[in-house]
Amino acid sequence: MKTKLKSAAFAAALMIGTALTGGAANAETVDFWYHFDNPDNPMSDLVAKFESANPGITINAENVPWNSYYDQLYTSIIAGNGPDAALVKLNALPRLIEMEALEPIDAQLGSWDGKADILPNLFDLTAAADGTHYLLPVQYVVLYLYYRTDMFEQAGLTPPTTCEEFRTAAKALTRDTDGDGQPDVYGFGFRGGKGGHDHWATFTLSRDGAGFGPGEMTSAAAVEGTQYVLDLFQKDHAFPPSAPNDGFKEIIGGFKAGTTAMTIHHIGSSKGMVEALGDKVSAVPVPGCGGGHWTSFGDESSAVFSSAKDKDAAWKWISFLSSAGNNAEFNLATGQLPVTLTDSKNWKNHEARFVDATVASLPFAQLLPNVSETADFTNTVWPVSMQRALIGEISATQMNAEIDTLYNK
Repeated sequence: MKTKLKSAAFAAALMIGTALTGGAANAETVDFWYHFDNPDNPMSDLVAKFESANPGITINAENVPWNSYYDQLYTSIIAGNGPDAALVKLNALPRLIEMEALEPIDAQLGSWDGKADILPNLFDLTAAADGTHYLLPVQYVVLYLYYRTDMFEQAGLTPPTTCEEFRTAAKALTRDTDGDGQPDVYGFGFRGGKGGHDHWATFTLSRDGAGFGPGEMTSAAAVEGTQYVLDLFQKDHAFPPSAPNDGFKEIIGGFKAGTTAMTIHHIGSSKGMVEALGDKVSAVPVPGCGGGHWTSFGDESSAVFSSAKDKDAAWKWISFLSSAGNNAEFNLATGQLPVTLTDSKNWKNHEARFVDATVASLPFAQLLPNVSETADFTNTVWPVSMQRALIGEISATQMNAEIDTLYNK
């Protein structure tokens, strides 16, 4: 009898041990890389919430410094020890596709309940060139027009909706307030230094026929757009004299100080604007020019890597971050906007007028070509040619020809 009991006990213990071993074998760890500079990092709370709802999946979330983020990511992929999922920007997509590092998520998107809650146009903007989806949006920004409500009211103006109205307003808002015969307040804070291509693009790429394809940048429409920018500076004197070299700090500082009445940036600057100006600042979509609208879209998305140990678990995690409620918690820390309709309607982290301007701009937000030449365009070709054109060394036609040569050798 004792022998039978011992045998039964041994068998039960063996079954328990096997069950535990099997459970451990089925448990999955998803290595996730992200980058947060904000000390109010919500990731540990989000991980705990996810793991509670998904027993058997452990999230190992690693905050990688931004300055080395992509260097580490590319190196780890080549070495075969990369993450299972990570935050990825659109400008990294071509290289990651070339490395065959990303897992397509079209099948998962097709059956995901949360897809219908993602803001319109985001999946179009984040798709690869062939239409395949590798990225799941997690936050976004769109550039819009900031304007000084006090200056507009004083001048009896309303926010411009067209390029014609914009030029009229920019000229009217350029004033000599100290009586020395020279303007000291300017209509628009133009970013002529690096990063200012988005300002130029608003007035140029919106025009029918303008673009980066063969002959598009040298078309009459595209040259007209560049000439429009030059005329605002050279003929109307509606930009500060420093505009050819001005960067982000200069355009935002000038706007806050009342040196300029309008500028273009995104919602990331809105809190500082309100702190400095209160209700004297507001925002609207950028004006339409030459038959269309163009404004810049900025993104952060998440992706599953083709080397992921458990792609289903990795997908569950990234889709969790882009679901209503979780996405709001994520973006409260980043200072950017949520990608879900639900969270956008209830968003309180920015003043409503700036959220409204962003959402109203999203339907016509665009991207620069997602090709290797664009890095040279933004870092060297555009800033150098724009500065030379503003100071009169080259014409609008010559500037656009230099851009066309870069993209269409």
